[in-house]
Amino acid sequence: MKTSLRSFVVTGLTICAALWTIPETVSGQIYVANYGSGTIGEYTTAGATVNASLVSGLNGLGLAVSGGDLFVANVNAGTIAEYTTAGALVNASLVSGLNGPYGLAVSGGDLFVANHNNGTIGEYTTAGATVNASLVSVLNSPVGLAVSGGDIFVACAASSTIGEYTTAGATVNASLVSGLNVPLGLAVSGGNIFVANVNAGTIGEYTTAGTTVNAALVSGLDSPFGIAVSGGDLFVANWDYNSTIGEYTTAGATVNASLVSGLSLPAFLDVEEVPEPSSFGLLALGLGVLPLLRRQSR
Repeated sequence: MKTSLRSFVVTGLTICAALWTIPETVSGQIYVANYGSGTIGEYTTAGATVNASLVSGLNGLGLAVSGGDLFVANVNAGTIAEYTTAGALVNASLVSGLNGPYGLAVSGGDLFVANHNNGTIGEYTTAGATVNASLVSVLNSPVGLAVSGGDIFVACAASSTIGEYTTAGATVNASLVSGLNVPLGLAVSGGNIFVANVNAGTIGEYTTAGTTVNAALVSGLDSPFGIAVSGGDLFVANWDYNSTIGEYTTAGATVNASLVSGLSLPAFLDVEEVPEPSSFGLLALGLGVLPLLRRQSR
């Protein structure tokens, strides 16, 4: 019996040690706001439909996912609603009195919203309390925004620029990137900004310092609106014509131009990453057997 248990443990630890070098994989869920149908759809990052109408009855453009919560900007109603990622309503008017809310971003316990109509970025807690309704003002049609560290990056459609501000509202560079072609959505990954130029049908890449990496990293798109980064992939919502979500690498290679199709004027989207079990869990399991071995050897 002792020999059998010892062999089992040794074999298990040998396998776990071999698995130690296998990297952890990440899958995810895509949530997309369909302005045409007034819904939020949920799909896997592999393109499978989870629920095409996870949430309905909206007039939303912007959305952001944080933990188990889904925040949606209802542009016509001037509100931000909160749902669980399972589609259950938490608060239909978590934040109200907004002026054309478009893009949303969550950072910790704070929720930032771009008010397209009055040119402001407002800050609220994820519980709905107002921190500063005009944290940043005098913007030129702000649409998409992203938070990275202590900075907010905002795409201003009318001026075709990306501005940079601190999360405290201070201006870093109001024209960090200029010469764009009606930028709508943007995403930040590491030291890079990816921006969707709706009129040019392109995704441009820039550093967070404002340097151009590739102004047409991805081209030939149909009115790209929302964009999200997950791992080494870009997910892009094409607003017009084919109403799809395309997948591309952050190097610009096409993975699947029609990963998800049959949408209805998809606007912003977000990806909730779900880490899959890694080999470290198996190693821990193997180590947990060691006390059994010690007891058997006494």
